[in-house]
Amino acid sequence: MFAEKAQPRRTWIWQRPDWPQWRFDAASLVEPLAQVHRAQGHLAGRMAELGLAQRDQATLQALTQEVITTSAIEGEALNLDAVRSSIARRLGVDIGALAPADRHVDGVVDMVLDATQHHAQSLTTERLFGWHAALFPTGFSGRVRIQVGAWRNDAAGPMQVVSGPVGREKVHFQAPPAAALPAETAAFLQWFNAAPAGDALIHAGLAHLWLVTLHPFDDGNGRISRAVGDMALARAEALSAAGPPQGARAPQGGSDPRSGGAWGLDPAQRFYSLSAQIQRERKQYYDQLEAAQRGPLDVTPWLSGFLACLLRAVQGADSLLAGVLDKAQFWQRWAGTPMNHRQAAVLNHALDGMEGILTNAKWAAIAKCSADTALRDIGDLLARGVLQRLEGGGRSTGYALVS
Repeated sequence: MFAEKAQPRRTWIWQRPDWPQWRFDAASLVEPLAQVHRAQGHLAGRMAELGLAQRDQATLQALTQEVITTSAIEGEALNLDAVRSSIARRLGVDIGALAPADRHVDGVVDMVLDATQHHAQSLTTERLFGWHAALFPTGFSGRVRIQVGAWRNDAAGPMQVVSGPVGREKVHFQAPPAAALPAETAAFLQWFNAAPAGDALIHAGLAHLWLVTLHPFDDGNGRISRAVGDMALARAEALSAAGPPQGARAPQGGSDPRSGGAWGLDPAQRFYSLSAQIQRERKQYYDQLEAAQRGPLDVTPWLSGFLACLLRAVQGADSLLAGVLDKAQFWQRWAGTPMNHRQAAVLNHALDGMEGILTNAKWAAIAKCSADTALRDIGDLLARGVLQRLEGGGRSTGYALVS
């Protein structure tokens, strides 16, 4: 929630005389950086063992998580099927029946894919404006008209992040004035597009924090800042594919052109979602952001928290990998079993993490068919041994896949 409210004078990070000369204790970050690099190398080695189709499925799942959760962090719920279908269309991944296009979903997907798939291209003002316009295709945020594809103008007063009831609001953050944005964003973009002076993961953490601090748009700043952070992470992974950072030891594991080598994930693919991990740690994330805005230019605590969250995100990809392998093994077992397009689509939906148990009503809804048709489809798969009936009866009867 943004509001204009007179506040006692504060010293925000961007008001300090040394802004934006970021500082951090490099020695204290050596081990966290090494842990992330080891986890990335481990994940890359495991992904290198998969076939191309399985890696595409892993990318689809990771990107779906990214789009869903980067919006959920801001309190916006997107339709899972619409997101998966939008990403599948753009990546050319076959998932069976596709959900109808949704321009709000497509806008978030376009931004995330542009940031990660085209990470090597320069980040420019026009590109950021394009992402912002994609996020708000109607020109409205909720029921409020906003500046779209342009920097905020502060016509309603200073950009503030506030919470609490009217009259007792708490100001968590105030952004730099709109008049300063052209110069501030130009300095940020010049820094971002330059080669990182140190470890590229530090560059990613600083990029996320810097753009959030500028808060250059009326709305969508969190999503765009996370996309810029992901873009920097993709660049970091491209650099790591060339070899380990100076003084580091390469991890054990296989190497493959599509996996980015033993030292990095393929930057054109995504096998983990940082936004999904941020969503799990949402309160801690916002607490760290607020502390950084009120603190000095020494952002060691922010970078330490960023690297710890990133480590958990990369390590959490093991569960995503397990799901991809389970799906591949399921279809390998039933490869010779004839199925119609509805049956294949619903089974894929279930394998991708469907909420709750599979029922006749849910089958009909997913396949967009009548209850009688759903019952025939289910009966056919029960007879073939692909499905098994769970305890219960009548309309509430549930079914499970036989893997």
